[in-house]
Amino acid sequence: MSQYDSYQSPFSWRYGSKEMRLIWSEVNKRRLWRRIWVELARAQSEYGLVTPAQVTELEANAAEVDVDAALKIEVEIHHDLMAELKTFAAQCPNAGGIIHLGATSMDVEDNADALRIRQSLDVLIAALGKVLLALADKVDETANLPVMAFTHIQPAEPSTLGYRLSMYAQDLLADWLAFNQVRASVMGKGFKGAVGTAAAYGDLIGMENVAAFEAGLSKQLDLPFFPVATQTYTRKQDLTILNALSGLGASMHKFAFDLRLLQSPPVGEISEFFAKKQVGSSAMPFKRNPINAEKVDSLARLLAAYPQVAWQNAANSLLERTLDDSANRRTILPDAFLAADEMLSVVLKLVTKMDIHRDSIQRNLDIYAPFACTERVMMAAARKGADRQAMHEQLREHALDAWQTVQAGGPNPLIKNLQNDPDITKWVSAEEIARLSDVSSYTGIAVSASHAIASRIREAISPD
Repeated sequence: MSQYDSYQSPFSWRYGSKEMRLIWSEVNKRRLWRRIWVELARAQSEYGLVTPAQVTELEANAAEVDVDAALKIEVEIHHDLMAELKTFAAQCPNAGGIIHLGATSMDVEDNADALRIRQSLDVLIAALGKVLLALADKVDETANLPVMAFTHIQPAEPSTLGYRLSMYAQDLLADWLAFNQVRASVMGKGFKGAVGTAAAYGDLIGMENVAAFEAGLSKQLDLPFFPVATQTYTRKQDLTILNALSGLGASMHKFAFDLRLLQSPPVGEISEFFAKKQVGSSAMPFKRNPINAEKVDSLARLLAAYPQVAWQNAANSLLERTLDDSANRRTILPDAFLAADEMLSVVLKLVTKMDIHRDSIQRNLDIYAPFACTERVMMAAARKGADRQAMHEQLREHALDAWQTVQAGGPNPLIKNLQNDPDITKWVSAEEIARLSDVSSYTGIAVSASHAIASRIREAISPD
């Protein structure tokens, strides 16, 4: 039977990198389980429970994962970790009997999950770093490019494209810093047995040795352990991690959502890349749909939902442990990391291949930017002694008349109308009105702040 005759998750072949799929593969999971069993045996050998020869035999076979053999056993015993243990034991005739000594399943599974989570965060931190550096370059490149800014999806005042991009960059930098914090805080369950008391290990090696025994395993696995656990590590950890992933999703969603709006032909200022042979629509050959930005937003919605499941796992695990988190954790952890991984890959392309349509930008400025100068004219007139309220009313009437002309498809006449109104030029000259309507002089901190955030990103990501 072909692999395509059965359901496959899109994350198993369509979304996410090979590197991330490998981390969450059955082979990697089982190799981590075996690594933990080896290190457990090595630690126990120091107490005479396991011989050096048995540890050597386990090491020699640790990479020989046979998923098919383990799955056949699992069909009979209905326990995936025990099936893997039996498969491993069968490969180690002299050491098979000492594997998993004193342990419970979650001593192995939760430590392996912590290692996989950390591997995954390393991939995402590197990928997000690339996005940030690319965005920093784009910010610097467009820091001085005036654009019309929008509030309430209505034209407001001028800004610059670099400053708009700086907003996304600032959010993503916060995500990058949060990811590094989360990565540093990831902990395994440790080796604490069935209810977290480590009583079984105490029986094997003496309770007086348990602390040193676990500390040695922490060092061997290069993984800090929670000082307190039940049968599992606290599921608050999963919630913290998925909240960080969801936060990243929010940042990428806004960037992609804004891009979709700005790509709409009535605005038309920027657009995503479009391949030469790319098909935009099966029915409308002219369409250039923002499918990559739409994919980012689609996956972000999914990513936003996972913390709710993790919340339920953390809040509803009764007493020392119930199994109602197990099935969903097989999905929410890999899928969340793979979704974030795919989104970062797409966002990197959206940033580096972004098409900037300067003619459209200028067209929108010509249409809408003159309205922004009315406040400047009013303040200039008031400084020279004009009645602020009367000037406000005059400017409002001019703006409404000009708006009707714009709505009818004509060029914006506002500046010329102001320059021809003697009640206004009495206070503000035609030359000064022209100066005050120059958008490049009314972008405030946009240029300096854009360059500053780009520099901050480079200092954080590439400090050398």
